[in-house]
Amino acid sequence: MVSELKETRLDGGLVYDGHFLKVERDRIELPNGKTSHREFIRHPGAVVILPLLPDGRVLLERQFRYPNSQVFIEFPAGKIDPGEQHLACAQRELKEETGYTAGRWRFVCTIHNAIAYSDEHLELFLAEDLVAGEQKLDDGEFLELFTVTVPELLEMVRRGEITDVKTIIGAFWLEKILSGTWTPA
Repeated sequence: MVSELKETRLDGGLVYDGHFLKVERDRIELPNGKTSHREFIRHPGAVVILPLLPDGRVLLERQFRYPNSQVFIEFPAGKIDPGEQHLACAQRELKEETGYTAGRWRFVCTIHNAIAYSDEHLELFLAEDLVAGEQKLDDGEFLELFTVTVPELLEMVRRGEITDVKTIIGAFWLEKILSGTWTPA
């Protein structure tokens, strides 16, 4: 039974309160009655946009990511602000990062990308009927835009050029949606 797997919080709390992330450490009771500790990151959640251009190409970004000290290839994405609706966040992030707006939006799925140490959730959206506009990057945000076909995107995943989990999952969803095999939620 699932209830036999549940861990119960006994006490604990915040050990780091950053501008963006919070770290907590709790003492818990395990299913067998013993106690242990869990350290985890609280994250506000984010959106991921799968931007499909009218010609069938996909819009991607190259962005330096400090924790891994390298440039990653990613779908546009961004943090959900307090009280912000997920779709509104996706629309805002697409406009800010790429300059594009979309005539059609479809929710794809929710993923949890780091379940062992974070409560982060990512809301994936398919953005279609894109219209170009002016980028409005945040201060301190630097990225390059480029386009690829879906087969090229999948080949980049296969070759290990794309290792970002949200982009890999988004690429597989995009392939299934465009083939008609899967329908967004």
